[in-house]
Amino acid sequence: MNKIKLLLVDDEENFVNTLAERMKMRDVPSKVVYSGEAALDVVKTQEPDVMVLDLRMPGIDGMEVLRKVRATNPKVQIIILTGHGTDLDEEEARKLGAFHYHKKPIDIDELLGTVKKAYRQRIEDAMVVAALAEEGDFESAQKVLDEDK
Repeated sequence: MNKIKLLLVDDEENFVNTLAERMKMRDVPSKVVYSGEAALDVVKTQEPDVMVLDLRMPGIDGMEVLRKVRATNPKVQIIILTGHGTDLDEEEARKLGAFHYHKKPIDIDELLGTVKKAYRQRIEDAMVVAALAEEGDFESAQKVLDEDK
């Protein structure tokens, strides 16, 4: 797989650093941040392909990060990974456009599989838009783009 630009966001530093190390061992390096504010700063300057996002964090929580990133950078595929989420949280995250919703603890290979699927979806969407635009079907290309919002 090409180099996925992966952003891991969690206020539990030991957990997210361990997760990053385990991803790196599987040839998927990542950038790690420990707050919603830091995640939003990274998205502004270094848009990731995929973000793995915790929900419960001090300051700007994961749900608000999800809202803001979907509004400003709809191509970023966001995977929720939470230890404290509820069924209502999952429902809201999916309505807001989360690619997937996982609960902690999670098997690293299962999470890696979801990250790779999210990345493939991002690439496929970009290829469809490019093909439609090349054929002059800008209306259909715009519809594909709008589906991501």
